[in-house]
Amino acid sequence: MTISNTLYTVAVFSENRVGLLNQISIIFTRRKLNIETLTVSPSSIKGVHKFTITTYTDKQTIQKLVLQIEKRIDVLKAFYYTDDEIVFQEIALYKVPTINLIDEPNLESIIRRHNARILEIAREYTVIEKTGQSDEVEALFEELKKYDIRQFVRSGRVAITKSPAEYVTMFIEEQEKRRMPKEKWSDKE
Repeated sequence: MTISNTLYTVAVFSENRVGLLNQISIIFTRRKLNIETLTVSPSSIKGVHKFTITTYTDKQTIQKLVLQIEKRIDVLKAFYYTDDEIVFQEIALYKVPTINLIDEPNLESIIRRHNARILEIAREYTVIEKTGQSDEVEALFEELKKYDIRQFVRSGRVAITKSPAEYVTMFIEEQEKRRMPKEKWSDKE
C-alpha cells in the first residue's frame, strides 16, 4: 500500500480550551502523521479559535483524521483542503547585521526583488520581513545567507478558503437553529 504525498491543510475551529492542542497532536501521532506547520489564532467568530495544520498524507487518512478531531468535545468543526482550494501564506523575519546593508548595495536589490520589506533598522542589526509561499520565504533565506543571517523565524501556514461561503459560520448557524424552538427561528427570519 502506497501513501500519497499530498499536502493537506486542516482547519480546526474550537473553543479556546487548555489542552486541546495536545489532544489534536495526539490524533496526528496515533496515525503516524507529522505536523509540517501549525498556526493557532482567534478566528473571525468571537470566542472561536482556528488551528491551521499542514500534513502529508492520502485522502482516506485525512478524512479519518478530521473525523477523529471533530470527536473532541471542544472542537466545533474541522475541515481539510488541498492547496488549490485555499489561499495561503507564511511570514518570515530575517535579522542581518546593519553594516551589511550599508556596505552591500546588492542587499537592497535582493530585498526589493523578493518583495520583502525592512521592518527595523538599528545600529547593530536590520530586520527584514517576507510574506509569501514557503518556497519564496526559503529562496530569500538562501540569498541572505551570504550576508550573515543572525536570526531567522517563520510562521506556519495561514489560510482561507477560496469558497464564497464560510462553512464554519454556516455550521454554527445550523446548530443554533436546531437548538431554538421553531417559532423563535421563524421570528428571526
